[in-house]
Amino acid sequence: MLMEQEDRKPVIGLLGGSFNPVHIGHMMLASYLAQWGYVDRVWLSLSPRSPLKDGDALLPDLKRLAMLTIAAKAAPLLDICDIELSMPRPSYTINTLEVLRDRYPDLRFKLVIGSDNWRIFDRWRESQRILDEFGVIVYLRHGYPVETRHVDGLEVVDAPIVNLSSTFVRDSIARGRDMSYFLPAGVYKYICDNKLYRKTDDK
Repeated sequence: MLMEQEDRKPVIGLLGGSFNPVHIGHMMLASYLAQWGYVDRVWLSLSPRSPLKDGDALLPDLKRLAMLTIAAKAAPLLDICDIELSMPRPSYTINTLEVLRDRYPDLRFKLVIGSDNWRIFDRWRESQRILDEFGVIVYLRHGYPVETRHVDGLEVVDAPIVNLSSTFVRDSIARGRDMSYFLPAGVYKYICDNKLYRKTDDK
């Protein structure tokens, strides 16, 4: 009976990241997962700082949140999750999932990660608990095949993706390139208006 009740709950795919900045690749993936029925909705969860990455290069949280909000404003089935901004840092995914489960008992949460992160998933804090209690959706990224797919709690998705990264976007903006076609509507304007990611003048 308990399992049946769990199965009836709407499933939220939690796609976390620094979104520095959010780009069309993020939005395409999230939209695909929700529209093609892998989950009911996707929450784009803004991370203040990853325990496995250097956080010094990140824009302030509120600027990245503003861009994420602009991107998701007109996106069906996508929502923003800023819960990690109020959690102790560095934040760990297992803690985020536990807080969300407690706060939203009528929803089920599944973690969404790329196959590049799946290769180091055993380094994540309490990774087995994430698989057992929540489940993980892994989307394939070029050059990172998933060799073993028969893992309890794992679902591998061959979603349409673009070979685009936030690093590429930042570097391109710093070089004066036009990124209006690489970013969700309104995000590039926000970046230009606020003069973000530009090279600093050393003079």
